[in-house]
Amino acid sequence: MRISYSRPDRQRIVQNAYVVRDLDEAMVRWNRTLGIGPFLVRRHIALRDVLYRGRPASLDISAAHAQAGDIQIELVMQHCDQPSAFRDMFDGTGEGLHHVAIFPEDHDAMVAHYRQQGFAAATDIVTAEGRGATYIDTRPMLGHMMEIYRVNDSLVAFYEEIAAAAEGWDGRNLRIELGAGS
Repeated sequence: MRISYSRPDRQRIVQNAYVVRDLDEAMVRWNRTLGIGPFLVRRHIALRDVLYRGRPASLDISAAHAQAGDIQIELVMQHCDQPSAFRDMFDGTGEGLHHVAIFPEDHDAMVAHYRQQGFAAATDIVTAEGRGATYIDTRPMLGHMMEIYRVNDSLVAFYEEIAAAAEGWDGRNLRIELGAGS
């Protein structure tokens, strides 16, 4: 898998992410409809740091990832009622496209690029293993959020693992359960 890095003047989308009400049901539905899989699943992801609109926050989410050609698909379920970029768009009863993600050459420069255009950071997270991202509220222009990753070796390896799982998938074992910190 070749990672495409983004600059403010040339951005490459690597992921489309959808908020879902029921992660397990959504994986089955997405597989039945699009034939994608397997899904690598992280339940109750261990988050070390969370900011919502610049203030310390908490968040409990699970996610399932599958490769669909050159784009990764992420299904996200928020378990808590805390304010977040996810709840900004979906109140817990709705589903749909939430964000697209990019691998920036420089995270802080990309966030600054969006701020200069008047878009605020909705949620910023760092996971237990050091992966992280800033969700930029680009809804007024794009109708969804932008996820600006903090790229590290762990994130790149995770993307490669998802792509490799899809490449050799025989259609069985729709879910590959990973630890929360994975």
